[in-house]
Formats: sequence, structure tokens, C-alpha cells
Amino acid sequence: MSEWEKPSKAEDEYFARQELERRKQWATEQRSNMAESEKTRLRELHYMKCPKCGMDLVTIDLHGVKIDRCVSCHGTFFDDGELEQVLQRGGGFLNRIGAVFRGSKGEP
Repeated sequence: MSEWEKPSKAEDEYFARQELERRKQWATEQRSNMAESEKTRLRELHYMKCPKCGMDLVTIDLHGVKIDRCVSCHGTFFDDGELEQVLQRGGGFLNRIGAVFRGSKGEP
């Protein structure tokens, strides 16, 4: 029997480790792809939908800030930083409301 006919134990272990690493990488890629596709699916399902009633949201302009408003329940929704922008631009009454959100006693 020649040395070319039968792989050594070290060779078997090497190829088994290579195969295991290849399968681990494939599984990781599959999980990542599923996670991305699930994020995309959820984004498409919920984008510009009211979190309260599920109806469509429309973008309106409030003191120069684009905010989202529900056409059904009339809920108004702010993206990150939009409330602060509206409060800064609104003056008077809106500043007093903003003080409530900031935790002060209603003084601007």
C-alpha cells in the first residue's frame, strides 16, 4: 500500500476542521441574510404606518419641521430631534409645553 492511497490522521483532522469552519461561516452568513431580510420585511410592513392604529401617516410641515401625522386617529409623531426643533421655532405656548418635557416648571 502506498502513502498516496490512505490519508494520514493529521490530514483527516485538517480537512475536517476546514469543513467545520466552512460550515460555520455559511451558517453565520445565512443568519445575517435572514436578519437583514427580516429587517427589510418589517420596515416595508410598518414604514409610515401609525403605531397606534396602523393607518397611513402623512408628512406635514409644522413650523418648518416635517412631522408625521395619522390620517385616521390624528396622532402626531416626531422623529428624533423634531420635537426640539418645533419647540425652538414655535415660541410662547410651545416653549411652555417644551418646559414640561425638559422637566422645568413651565418657564422657558
